[in-house]
Parts: sequence; structure tokens; C-alpha cells
Amino acid sequence: MSAAEPTNQESIVTKVDDSQADSHDVELTPFTIFRYVASIALLIFSIVIVGALMFTGNTRVAKETNPWVALIVCIVAIVWLSMIEGQQASLVGLPPVDPELYKDSHPVTYKNAALAFKGDNLDRYLMGRQFMVLMVVFVINQCGGPLDPTVDVLGLPDGVKVVFLDIGLGMIIFTCILGQLTTQVTSSHCMIDFINNYFALFTLYTAMFVEFSGIMHCSYLIQNVLSAMSGKPIISNEPPRTGFTFAFFWGRVVMSMAILGFCLAVVMVALFNGQTMMSVKYPSIPNGVSVFLFFFFMAVVGMLEGMQIAFFAVAKLPADERGTSFFGKKTCDLLFKGNGQNLPGFMIGRQLTVVFSFFLVASITGLAIEPGQGNNIFGISDSAQEFLNYGFHGAVITTILASITWQLAASAFPIAFLNNPLTYVLLCVALFLEWTGLCSGAWVLARVFKSALKLQYDEVYVGTPEERLAN
Repeated sequence: MSAAEPTNQESIVTKVDDSQADSHDVELTPFTIFRYVASIALLIFSIVIVGALMFTGNTRVAKETNPWVALIVCIVAIVWLSMIEGQQASLVGLPPVDPELYKDSHPVTYKNAALAFKGDNLDRYLMGRQFMVLMVVFVINQCGGPLDPTVDVLGLPDGVKVVFLDIGLGMIIFTCILGQLTTQVTSSHCMIDFINNYFALFTLYTAMFVEFSGIMHCSYLIQNVLSAMSGKPIISNEPPRTGFTFAFFWGRVVMSMAILGFCLAVVMVALFNGQTMMSVKYPSIPNGVSVFLFFFFMAVVGMLEGMQIAFFAVAKLPADERGTSFFGKKTCDLLFKGNGQNLPGFMIGRQLTVVFSFFLVASITGLAIEPGQGNNIFGISDSAQEFLNYGFHGAVITTILASITWQLAASAFPIAFLNNPLTYVLLCVALFLEWTGLCSGAWVLARVFKSALKLQYDEVYVGTPEERLAN
């Protein structure tokens, strides 16, 4: 990702002074530095643990292929996840900026914008991207997650193994910092530079293709139902579908419902038969409890996905309109108190909780069925069984039922989400996790990433919103 230098063309760019170059840098205090150092130390320790798991054959990919394959696939997945996460911030944040301002200085960013901002393509990208995130996280779990948390790793004490392997803190920190938060922090203020490369453009096309495939299309049916229930019309930048376009769209909706039904059937049968990774990692947990945990953590992910939508939906409302119940008011008072720093704090704590839940759902839905032994689920072929073993069905279920559906519900009924007592509880949990500083190292890596690639803040190229309005 190479940063383009500001040009001397006649535009707002020439009116921006150099003070914008560090306008978003975080002020360093002794406590901030301590959290940075502690978080980086935890990250290094987590990387060592994940590497040790791979090279002792204690991850699925390492066991079924070899450790080097697991390492290479994991690195590729982490790098791609970092682009997926960072690109979202860029594409969601850039629509208010006139693309002509960066057309000449950042030609690839302009290509990204031209595709993403055409018609309803941004919504299509976001849906495809959501499935990609889940699929990549599930792959990372297959490459680096422990098959047996009780096996000796680097001679670690049992207590440390419980925290970093059983609970999964090592994989959570590894994935959150390297694959998500670092590029989210970077791209939130360096949107133009971040996607000025063909890797970003390839990722955009991939997300668009995933959406076009129709795998997630039953989410549109859910969107229509919620729109009818709430009385809020679905806003579109494209004309109504007619003829072949109409039939093709709803045909993919029906196909998506069939795929979702099959994936749910796979998970339920495997859970009740003890054929998931839960029975391998935690053999003492009864099958019925595994089913309960599956729905519980799906609901946790769904609540957290919906909460972020609801919080942003009411952020600009007057304080007396944000909550209409005791818990709704308590939630808003906590979220927006002071200078509003609890909102970004929630986003960081939310990321930790969501990734933790993703890994648990990946273990619960991951199949422990060896192809070629006559135990393939529903008697499918060995190649199909191998495909399912890498988590496709779990990614489909989680994307639709634990992510997109809850986001759509929160968009339609934001106040109802705020009034839910569980929203307040999960907000407190997320803020506590952010306070611990477990992922503070992302700020350090973001600063290194920005400096190494010579990325500039967006104001250097297009000025501030006020300056753009003045011109």
C-alpha cells in the first residue's frame, strides 16, 4: 500500500497546511505507554503460543497437512482479514468526500470508490464482506486454534494453558490485534491512502462476487419483513427490480434459504451425534449443553452486532430521545457521558467479545468427521465433507442469523435495543475489556504501519469537512 504524495493541482489539497499530518495522533501518557507495552508483550506471547501449537501438530490444519501449510495459510488469512477490516472503514467513511479531489493523486482509490459507490453496491459489498470476515476467522481458527487444550505447550503451567488455550485468549489477541484493530485504527483516518492499491480492489471485487453468488440473499427477505414491521421503507439508489432481474433476485433468496436450512441441519445433527470439535476439545461437555452454547453465543454475537448499529443510530439524537426505559437511559448515560469516549471504547471491547464468541461458535459448529470412514454427514461425498470440515456451514449460519439479521433488526428498532437490559450488561462488559488494555498494542502497530507505508491522514489530501464546504 503505497501512499501518493499531495499534488499541486487546483483543489482544496493546496490549502491544507502540514499541521494536519499529525492531527489524529494519540497523546502518550505514562498509563497509556504501560498499556501499550503490556499489550505488545501479550501479543508476542500469543504469537509464540500459536506457532508452538502449529509445530507440535496441535491444530487441525497442521495435523491434517503439515505445520508449514498451517503457518502460511494463517499468515495469508490474517493479512487478508486486515485488509477486509480496514477497507470497510475507508469505503463507509469516504462517500461524503468528492472522488474528484483524489482522482489524480490516488487513482486506485478512485477505482474502488467508482465501483463501491455506484447504485447499491456499498450495501452489497458490506453483506459480502461480512461473510468473508466470518469465513476467514473460521479458517484462522482451523490453522491456529488448539485441538487439545490440555496437551503440553512450551511447558506452560496449567493455569496459563486454561487462560490462553481453553478460554482462547491467545487466539483472540492474535486475531484482534494483527487481523482487525490495527488496520481499523489506521484506515479510520487514512481512508484515501489505505485503499490506494490493487489488493483492496481485489478484495472489493471478491466481496461483491460473494454477495452476487446469493449465499446470503435470504437476509434481503429478513430486511423486507423488518421493513414492513417497522414501517420504514427500504432506501435504494436503484430502480425497482422487474422481469429477469426480479426473478433472478428472488431465485437467489430461495436458494439462500435452502443453503441456510441445510447448514442448520448439519450443525444440529452433528451436535446431537457428538461429531463436532466440541466433543474433541471438551469431551466432558454433554451434547445438549453444546446445543445450548451454540444458541447462547450466537445470541451474544447478535446482540453486539445490533448494539453497534443502535448506538450509531441514536448518537445524533437529543439525550431525552435516546432511551425510553430505565435501562435505556442508563445505557445512553454510560455510553455518551463526558466527551463520548465510551463509544469508541465499546467498539474495541465489542471486538474482543465478538472474536471470542466467533471462535467458540467455530468450535461448536466445526465438524470432527474424517472423510473416507463412512461417517460423512447425510452421506455426502468425501470432497464435500472435507469442504464442510473447514467451516463453510458455520460461517453461513453466523453471518445470517448472528450478524446481518440482528443488524437489520437494530436498524429498524434502535430504541428497543437500547431498552433491553442485556444491552446495558454487554456494554459494561465491553467497556471493562477495553479498560484492561488487552488490545492497546493495536495503536502501536497502527502507528508503525502508518509510518512504514508513509500513509497520510485524509485531511492532507482533501482538507477538513469545513474546508471542503468553504470551497
